[in-house]
Amino acid sequence: MKFNGIKKSYLKTSRKKNRPPWMPIHRELVTVVGKPGAYLSNTQKQIRTINVPVLLLADDLSDLQKVKEDLANWLIHDEPKELIFNDEPDRVYYAVVSGSLDLDELVYSGQGIITFLCPDPFKYGHEKTIHFPSDQVIVENNGTAEADPIFELTATKKSTFAMISNGEDYNLIGQPSDVDVEQVDSEEILINERGETLSEWNTPPIKIDSHTAVIDGSMGTDGTGIVPLNYGSGDAWHGPARAIEINPIQDFEVEMKCRVELTRPSDTFRIETYLFDENLNVIGKIAIVDSTVNGSQVAAEGRSGDWVGNNVNYEISSKNYLRRTNHFHGVVKVTRKGKELIFYAARLGSGDNPIHHDTLTVSRFITDSNLLGRLKYIQIHFGKYGQSTNATVPRINQLKVTELKEVSVDKTPYIIYPNDVITFDHKNEDILVNGEPRKDLKNFGASFFTLKKGDNQLLVTPEDSFETNVRFRERFY
Repeated sequence: MKFNGIKKSYLKTSRKKNRPPWMPIHRELVTVVGKPGAYLSNTQKQIRTINVPVLLLADDLSDLQKVKEDLANWLIHDEPKELIFNDEPDRVYYAVVSGSLDLDELVYSGQGIITFLCPDPFKYGHEKTIHFPSDQVIVENNGTAEADPIFELTATKKSTFAMISNGEDYNLIGQPSDVDVEQVDSEEILINERGETLSEWNTPPIKIDSHTAVIDGSMGTDGTGIVPLNYGSGDAWHGPARAIEINPIQDFEVEMKCRVELTRPSDTFRIETYLFDENLNVIGKIAIVDSTVNGSQVAAEGRSGDWVGNNVNYEISSKNYLRRTNHFHGVVKVTRKGKELIFYAARLGSGDNPIHHDTLTVSRFITDSNLLGRLKYIQIHFGKYGQSTNATVPRINQLKVTELKEVSVDKTPYIIYPNDVITFDHKNEDILVNGEPRKDLKNFGASFFTLKKGDNQLLVTPEDSFETNVRFRERFY
């Protein structure tokens, strides 16, 4: 028996174990006078209970007590964990231990029955990943129950929509365009900096917040992003900054993906991106920061306007996004559409298309005309405080500046661009675009359909626009 990915050499399961062939099913019936039998009104799939007779082996009675302590540490959790039996290695239960274990103790062993409860009563096969060789495929579900698929569509060209359908139901973001309607770009990427073209950031630094007064030192690239090469010197906040000029734009999105390691409580750092208009007014700032020498923590920041005081005009700050951690891999973003500023912070998972989690979105309506100037300058800055120790490789992995374009009602906007990854997650009922939750894009009539038992005919549209994979786990009663 393996539980939570662990086997114990001191535990042996009995050959007398008897697992039911299916989960408990409760039928609710309604009887009607004068009618034979009853009507089936409801069916409930109930919690699965698994009783496992076990033998615990020990060197002596004293060692047996230690074995019992280790057993408790292994089996007791607040959430269900994977449970796999040796005689059924290709099936997984999700279980929590329940009740107590009353052992018949001998000198070198103890016998008893461990009871597991499965709040999710299904058992699962191992995850399957199937690549679509074409836009229309048949996917076979060999389970005895319906399965929840996760579709991943990687765009090979621009598109106004993405849809997956099983012939009866569909999931969809965007809008298919009529043949006589013009398709237009809704955005244009102006900067996509990963360090390779940092030499083009040759506009003199403009300024940093008044409490981080010294611009000094230099920055460069380590092959995976932009990093500080040295911070220069200063008694307070200090470090390098570089700026770049673009053709002025009104509506925009600025996204900074970054990473940092804190190896000592005395480490401090700032990773910041400033936005300036044509008159060098500060439109806003996004950042991550650790400003204490008494522990490891990371705060995300999103501010509108210039610095006028700690936590003043900050939509995101240590007040609502502070994580007591020594590692941060995440993203901060600011979007301006019309008179609305939207700030976003999230942590990123692993892999080529990391999923966003621990997210926060805060928006504000702009009433100050100084915040409505056209974006012309972008400045990045790394900082540390005084003689505090340096964080380990604070890095901007990617800085992206995108112009958002207004699309008239008689045109259909492209919302998907090459290499964008659309995830229709029917397991968790979510939609992701490049790892970011975007359920707001879901079409009104779309649904998170399942894979039925047997063959499922699936169609991806528009044609020849995506490389598609589906992941799912077959379920069994």
